[in-house]
Amino acid sequence: MKFAVIVFPGSNCDRDMYYAAKDALGAEAELVWYQDSSLEGYDAILLPGGFSYGDYLRCGAIASTSEIVKSLHREADRGTPILGVCNGFQILLESGLLPGALLRNKGLKFLCHHEHLVVRNNQTLFTSEYEKGQMISIPIAHGEGNYFCDPTTLAQLKANNQIVFTYQNNPNGSVEDIAGIVNEKGNVLGMMPHPERATEAILGSEDGLNLFKSMLVNWRESYVTNA
Repeated sequence: MKFAVIVFPGSNCDRDMYYAAKDALGAEAELVWYQDSSLEGYDAILLPGGFSYGDYLRCGAIASTSEIVKSLHREADRGTPILGVCNGFQILLESGLLPGALLRNKGLKFLCHHEHLVVRNNQTLFTSEYEKGQMISIPIAHGEGNYFCDPTTLAQLKANNQIVFTYQNNPNGSVEDIAGIVNEKGNVLGMMPHPERATEAILGSEDGLNLFKSMLVNWRESYVTNA
């Protein structure tokens, strides 16, 4: 399995994503510059956290207009797995690949610590290695992670089982404690917590590794056949 890790000006978690895919998971991974126009040849795409374009205008807004995001839309339509974490989640929202928006944290402070998440949907290609209702420890690091959507969108998210992760103790004010959602097709996941920072015990938690394992297992089941 080959991962693309998209790098924008201001990305600062791209190497974390690269390490999680290549070293912790043992898959292939490449860093892809945001000015590239194609994402063909990759089995999954990772949008890392950071401060793309310095968070000017709105977090993820400028990055969402970049050339690589046009290709990202094409890959989403094809069913390619796409994971956006923190600023990557913001880019997915700004580009319309996921519904809703992210606001300033309710306390107007940057938050950086481990949080307990609840796996609400383990029937996605990102969460199949978890148990439904499982509590996992994943770090957060954001100033604008307060997920918001209108009542109609929230009802749709619930009806389609698109809410994948919720916070056990909501740190930022997100509606319905939402920490991560998928699109209706189920191949695009956006989340504020950082699973790539929880792939080894030395980091304080290995709970994020199963997210990447889920992607690998589902890819093998879909594309690899035994001779």
